[in-house]
Amino acid sequence: MDWNHYRFTSVWELPAPPDAVYAALQRAEDYPRWWPQVREVSRVDDVTATARFRSFLPYDLVLTLRQRRGDSVPRTLEAEMSGDLDGWARWTVVPHEGGSRIVYEQEADVRKALLRRLAVPGRLVFRANHTLMMRAGRRGLRAWLRAV
Repeated sequence: MDWNHYRFTSVWELPAPPDAVYAALQRAEDYPRWWPQVREVSRVDDVTATARFRSFLPYDLVLTLRQRRGDSVPRTLEAEMSGDLDGWARWTVVPHEGGSRIVYEQEADVRKALLRRLAVPGRLVFRANHTLMMRAGRRGLRAWLRAV
């Protein structure tokens, strides 16, 4: 087993139309406004951004995100990640019971030296940290969509 390799899947259900959810997810530069753990996002060009994340544990992750896919039909966004993590992340938004179901998938290898050294003892904590971050993202996006 590679202790520095992670796969995550999160499912969010929100009472907002799929097109509104997809539009919000497309605007990565707005994420820090509704997702507390996304500390900053800076556009490099039309398909590339740098981002800094910090959840409950005292470390930042700095990534370069390059869009690989952005299809309004079937409402899928996919990005390649490099930096402290190497891999990919994907959002898929589908209609669900008068609102939307959002599926977030991520597969990544940890590159940050400190986290690699703590791979075995920290694995469960790192996974819990990710889960807490995703819960905060769901709450933040729900509030953001209600406000706009």
